[in-house]
Amino acid sequence: MQKLESRVAEAVKHFWRVRQEQESRQGSATGRRDYGNRSAVTGGAQLGGFAELVRQLLTESGLSDIHIHRSRTKAVLPGYFRPTKDWDLVVVAESQLVASIEFKSQVGPSFGNNFNNRVEEALGSAKDLWTAYREGAFKLSQRPWLGYLMLLEQHPKSVRGVRVDEPHFKVFDEFRDASYSKRYQLFCERLVREGLYDSACFLLTDRKSGLKGKYSEPNPELSFKNFAISLTSRATAIAKTLS
Repeated sequence: MQKLESRVAEAVKHFWRVRQEQESRQGSATGRRDYGNRSAVTGGAQLGGFAELVRQLLTESGLSDIHIHRSRTKAVLPGYFRPTKDWDLVVVAESQLVASIEFKSQVGPSFGNNFNNRVEEALGSAKDLWTAYREGAFKLSQRPWLGYLMLLEQHPKSVRGVRVDEPHFKVFDEFRDASYSKRYQLFCERLVREGLYDSACFLLTDRKSGLKGKYSEPNPELSFKNFAISLTSRATAIAKTLS
């Protein structure tokens, strides 16, 4: 994982460049820019730099490109509560599911509803996959590695405290007046602590410095380095069984 920080910086730059191009094209066509939910639909292209970096790390760990799938028709796995689920990156080697990864992002200025959607989506996807695994959907596979990466815009509305409604019962103390950045940190941390994902990564970046590759990792536990070490350790072990 030589010069990992600079490679992550390139993925961050790619994210903001693609987003800037998409917003520019969309604005010229409609006369207004869309910062809401619709922009999330094109997130796959925006986060393509991270998917490519993960692909490189996997091949450097000994896996072949033929094992790594990112297309809509190939990164598809059976579910238990639904027929199939499209993942952002799937690794399958000799009929074994090795890894599944989701790459997500959120930019401002509307963070509230999108945060809840992201939480529900990630929880549902994990529950669906692990139940399908338990029921034998990926037979012959060892327990697959499941990863989640979230890139959040560092924005005044994402880093300031948010009031919570407590009409009947008190929320947990750590959520009281917590910013969306803090909420995402807690969420990603708990995805791993609860065993729903093997590793999670949380990055913060703003529009201006992000175009230069600047980012921060508010929680060292959720660093890209830790995410990469966990994934490549599994990939290296699997690669040895294939040689």
